[in-house]
Amino acid sequence: MLVLWRLSSLLVALALVLVPRTHGWSKEGHVLTCRIAQGLLEPEAAAAVENLLPDYANGDLSSLCVWPDQIRHWYKYRWTSPLHFIDTPDNACSYEYSRDCHDTNGVKDMCVAGAIQNFTSQLVHYREGTSDRRYNMTEALLFLSHFMGDIHQPMHVGFTSDEGGNTISVRWFRHKSNLHHVWDREIILTALADYYEKNLDSLQEELVGNFTDGIWFDDVASWEECDDLLTCSNKYANESINVACKWGYKGVEPGQTLADEYFGSRMPIVMERIAQGGVRLAMVLNLVFGDSQHGFAAAS
Repeated sequence: MLVLWRLSSLLVALALVLVPRTHGWSKEGHVLTCRIAQGLLEPEAAAAVENLLPDYANGDLSSLCVWPDQIRHWYKYRWTSPLHFIDTPDNACSYEYSRDCHDTNGVKDMCVAGAIQNFTSQLVHYREGTSDRRYNMTEALLFLSHFMGDIHQPMHVGFTSDEGGNTISVRWFRHKSNLHHVWDREIILTALADYYEKNLDSLQEELVGNFTDGIWFDDVASWEECDDLLTCSNKYANESINVACKWGYKGVEPGQTLADEYFGSRMPIVMERIAQGGVRLAMVLNLVFGDSQHGFAAAS
């Protein structure tokens, strides 16, 4: 088992070096989600996360939160590619697990909501000890952490025909982009440059302040509401398609230049979704690795 774990760690390391970044939340968005989550972990969950991370991560979950994007086109991990998103019927502005959670071949449960359920279920077995583990716990942790970010990116629960905005070409201020990439990265990078002197730590500090004693403080309890950890990802997907319809797609035409008005009105939404993803990832990890199994329907 130790040899297999070291081999898995080596594969993670090689992926970080050899494979270019693909789409998801941007690197910055995933880093923020995982930093926020790790900062909210209770001692038992924090110890479990540190134990599962490879030594070279130095205890920092955020350093590996982009790993699932970087290996999704490797032969071994190609099956994970459809797990990063959900395609919903065009203009329906709704999500239904039974209707929408499948890959292009119709294989059920192959979407980001299904992935969160699967890897949450796998991590429950962490408590069984190294001699009885059926799953790669390190990979389950990294996949869960990444997909919790993806499901909160509204355009990852977008329309089928435009691939979540990927085929809608636009200009972001003066350069070419597409609607999906605007929500993945452009808004975050513009905010960092305009308001935070490109300092991710400063942005993180403001996000945390907003939900610890700021404008989102009264909302945190509702963010954490979850009767069953294996189905709450459906709630997050529904939120995302609603945001995508109301704020992502609305008023956007192919070839349009998106600039100050779009940026100013959408930036607060992007930031809140990142914060929600971090808070909810912490909630899941605290419940899975902690003493309490409240709100958890045991997985088989």
